[in-house]
Amino acid sequence: MDKQDFYYLGKITRLFGYKGELIFFFDVDDITEYQGLDAVFIDVNGALVPYIIKSIKLHKGNTAIVRLEDVDDVESANRMLNMDLYLPLSTLPELEGNNFYYHEIIGYEVFDTTEGRVGVVASVNDQTAQALLVINDGDREILFPVVDDLIDRLDRKKKELYVRFPDGLLDLYKENE
Repeated sequence: MDKQDFYYLGKITRLFGYKGELIFFFDVDDITEYQGLDAVFIDVNGALVPYIIKSIKLHKGNTAIVRLEDVDDVESANRMLNMDLYLPLSTLPELEGNNFYYHEIIGYEVFDTTEGRVGVVASVNDQTAQALLVINDGDREILFPVVDDLIDRLDRKKKELYVRFPDGLLDLYKENE
């Protein structure tokens, strides 16, 4: 099991009650897609360990109250606090059209509709208010805002992403050559 074959789902944030129940925070857009979850992989000292979910009840916001198999007291639950949650990439539904998962487009060539080839997607920075594609073009790093209106086409077969850079943005990077 390679961690690269999994996606980050969230984190165990705190205890709930005194019978070993845990609060999971789900770092997702729609938590209701996970209300029927029957297992999860938990990062235990760098190894992804599968845990069976005995019960899951949606709570506030993006949290759920979860009871795991073999975790039935406060002591064992307490040891799991702040551990990260993962699921296999294979469980993600396939997206269509211009919709994509961030991990999916790493390595895609990026083309601007007027300027042509820009570079290759190296990563996606989603730690900012606006997610940004980090595009490498040789020694140059170019940032592109992930905005639906700026994405023209995604070609999954050719691994190409066609975008429209906002006026002047690409010129800023050319000036620094």
